[in-house]
Amino acid sequence: MAEAAVAKTPADPKAEQDLTDGFHLVIDALKLNGINTIYGVPGIPVTDLGRMAQAAGIRVISFRHEQNAGYAAAIAGFLTRKPGVCLTVSAPGFLNGLTALAHATTNCFPMILISGSSEREIVDLQQGDYEEMDQLAIAKPLCKAAYRVLHAQDIGIGFARAIRAAVSGRPGGVYLDLPAKLFGQVMNAEAGRKSLVKVIDAAPAQIPAPDAVKRALDVFKSAKRPLIILGKGAAYAQADDAIRTFVEKSGAPFLPMSMAKGLLPDNHPQCAGAARSTVLKESDVVLLIGARLNWLLSHGKGKTWGEAPRKFIQLDIEPKEMDSNVEIVAPLVGDIGSCVNALLEGMGGKWPKPPADWTGAVTKKREDNVAKMAPRFMSNAVPMDYYGALGVLRNVVKERPDAILVNEGANALDLARGAIDMYRPRKRLDVGTWGVMGIGMGYAIAAAIETGKGVLAVEGDSAFGFSGMEVETICRYQLPVCVVIFNNDGIYRGTDVNPAGSDPATTVFVKGSRYDKMMEAFGGVGVNATTPDELRRAVNEAMDSGKPTLINAVIDPAAGSESGRIGNLNPQSVLKKK
Repeated sequence: MAEAAVAKTPADPKAEQDLTDGFHLVIDALKLNGINTIYGVPGIPVTDLGRMAQAAGIRVISFRHEQNAGYAAAIAGFLTRKPGVCLTVSAPGFLNGLTALAHATTNCFPMILISGSSEREIVDLQQGDYEEMDQLAIAKPLCKAAYRVLHAQDIGIGFARAIRAAVSGRPGGVYLDLPAKLFGQVMNAEAGRKSLVKVIDAAPAQIPAPDAVKRALDVFKSAKRPLIILGKGAAYAQADDAIRTFVEKSGAPFLPMSMAKGLLPDNHPQCAGAARSTVLKESDVVLLIGARLNWLLSHGKGKTWGEAPRKFIQLDIEPKEMDSNVEIVAPLVGDIGSCVNALLEGMGGKWPKPPADWTGAVTKKREDNVAKMAPRFMSNAVPMDYYGALGVLRNVVKERPDAILVNEGANALDLARGAIDMYRPRKRLDVGTWGVMGIGMGYAIAAAIETGKGVLAVEGDSAFGFSGMEVETICRYQLPVCVVIFNNDGIYRGTDVNPAGSDPATTVFVKGSRYDKMMEAFGGVGVNATTPDELRRAVNEAMDSGKPTLINAVIDPAAGSESGRIGNLNPQSVLKKK
């Protein structure tokens, strides 16, 4: 246990008794369960908790805003399969962290948001305490589970429940409410030690039913034009060898969703990433592994999928996910690793390869599209366009397959998904299911801390604005993060004009902004890159040195399109002003 306070008992001044308190029990509960990093923002009533956790050997990373600390905790959970922990102050700090908690739940990332809070007796009577708020009630609809601990002897159970809820079944966000009085509660140290709980088998394997395995294989074997779709759930499972063996044994084309890229390399002969439209429209049997038929896959219907009838097989740990948008003819419920291993065992020694006309057509379409795009990635236009800049970064990642790529924005995100190939699993981290802006710096910080690898964060100038102040955090902890901002002076484009007045158009930023100066202000390296060659040199130097670096990549203000590739989701007025 962390060092406990020592006090004399009032009943017998001569007798000494070892005591502990809520601060130490929280720290001991975290350490007992292997949680050795906290992301957060210090303040009332958790300032001393952060100090004491640091003194006890837990790494405490202090951010400039709780939302960014929350995003860091969320992606730490994805990378480690342990709950990432975000620590916030009460009320406003709690609310700042709540967006990240909801994001973690939506994306199935294990995370625990721990917030200090006002005392129950004052909150319940609404007597106006400092930062008074019923935080538990607000958190409940936005996370997988929410708990409040009122007594020091319950801290062990509270943390055990939070950890198990975060990682078991479909992972997600958990809220843990710790009122200020809890930290100062004192109890016998030995009793406190015995009250702590080490969680055993927090995420037990969920074995699929044999009948379900056979049904899935029968449907898959009947396919004339099979397709495997890999989602970020497959990446989270860390069943990399089994997934690769299954895909290669099946011979079927596979389509990786963005955070599943690299489970098999994007240059793998079965990868259909560059033939996405073709395989979605023409496949007749689709096997989903850790992927959901949500908006990112057009809900499994509509013109994206064409007119050809098809059957869906779905592997997911959550039974309610089945039939969420279309009929799933072969649901396979269980954890990804167990399901894929069961499929491999059921396939036996040999498995019939898909018809050559199908695999050949996919290969040709992929090669044609790759050849069509190649000249665009070699563009030397000045100012740079997106493809010229992405061509540089594409080569940087190819030369450094272990580097972590963090990516957000509109055009900067949508174009990079297809442009930058990934070669190893869990190396691409992006906005996920919600498409939320602002994850960039939090993700980059956590990725550097949790993996020890260099991080390349590719940001749109708008996306960077949500978390840009965290470059100070990157410099303070001397993290090997290279931030590249695609600066085209605005949201989507920097060329819009306000026809009705002198104010800038709603999508336009300050012309010629120098984001690189922000990094220089905190002791990092700032570079203004105006050509592909300057960008190449700057990124390579940053990745080689490991120094905190921000590169302001000047992009043609006219480059880009409305909402990137999802402009159809941005309603347009049908009325014309007379």
